[in-house]
Amino acid sequence: MNPLVGVLYHWLGGFASATFYVPYRGIRQWSWEIFWLTGGIFSWLLAPWLFASVMTQDLLGVLAATPDRTVMLCVLFGLLWGFGGLTYGLTMRYLGLSLGMAVVLGLSTVFGTLIPPIVEGDFASTLLGTASGRIVLLGLCVTLAGIITVAVAGARKDAALSTEQKAAAIAEFDYRKGLAVAIFSGIMSSCFAFGLAAGEPVRDLSAAAGTGALWAGLPVLCLVMFGGLVTNAIWCAHLIRKNRSAGQWLGKPAAYGGAAPAATLPRRAPLLRNYLLAALGGTLWYFQFFFYSMGESQMGRLGFSSWTLHMASIIIFGTLWGFAFREWKDAAPRVRAMVWSGVGLLVLATVIIGYGNSIA
Repeated sequence: MNPLVGVLYHWLGGFASATFYVPYRGIRQWSWEIFWLTGGIFSWLLAPWLFASVMTQDLLGVLAATPDRTVMLCVLFGLLWGFGGLTYGLTMRYLGLSLGMAVVLGLSTVFGTLIPPIVEGDFASTLLGTASGRIVLLGLCVTLAGIITVAVAGARKDAALSTEQKAAAIAEFDYRKGLAVAIFSGIMSSCFAFGLAAGEPVRDLSAAAGTGALWAGLPVLCLVMFGGLVTNAIWCAHLIRKNRSAGQWLGKPAAYGGAAPAATLPRRAPLLRNYLLAALGGTLWYFQFFFYSMGESQMGRLGFSSWTLHMASIIIFGTLWGFAFREWKDAAPRVRAMVWSGVGLLVLATVIIGYGNSIA
């Protein structure tokens, strides 16, 4: 058990989460619901079961021995988290990578980190009653300061842009709609942390079956992420029926409500390219939790602080991608300095939390 190594795992998970939407940007001639569900099949179904089957012992036996209540709680929290993941993608469309991640993950950080110890009755004794716990709380406060700094910088950047500049950076930019979606997404996204906490008996069973501590959390992901699959599949199926977009999986252009000149019809989708990009994006989405479970295994009795580390890492790398995609190119120098100071605070927060866990 090494909390500092755990921080590195959380950084890898944060990078995977911040990067998953990048391949989706390269998909052509597919509606949102098509590429989101295609990538989601890799995220929520194929990758969790593949890696859990390979890296753990007796996966099916462990899940069969899991109490029904534990299974239902994990799937239920996965269903709720699915609403967060679903609207997370919409947040990226309306606010962009930098600002969207800051708002969503800021709310998710608070709820996902503090609710589990409060519910379990450990908040006063573990967090407030020990030096290590107080250091972790300090790290959480620094994380929130960094998130707020990044969000304020994003708001100032967007306020200074013209409508044309916003459209050039983010094709569907809509600050009000994006903010509302981001708030909902942040609250629902924290349910993943609740699902992981509810899955503690699954970890114990997996460890008892001979799985190493580093991988014992992978079977829990099969249950929680299945719940997320159900939520997203239902919504995407509704959109596919409404938009008549199922044919896009076979390369057909989007359906038109009436006759249109041949010259105006969209080209057929590049199927191989789209499927590969969707698979890559979906697998990266899963890898954030693959590395999360590894990082959590190294954090000791303050393992719930892993959620803060995970969120901080996502925002750090999400902001870097925002700069890479030139979302900040028209921002004033003082605004860019502000967002970099926010990133600096988030890096400092991961160090503080890692240190708090190391002395626990």
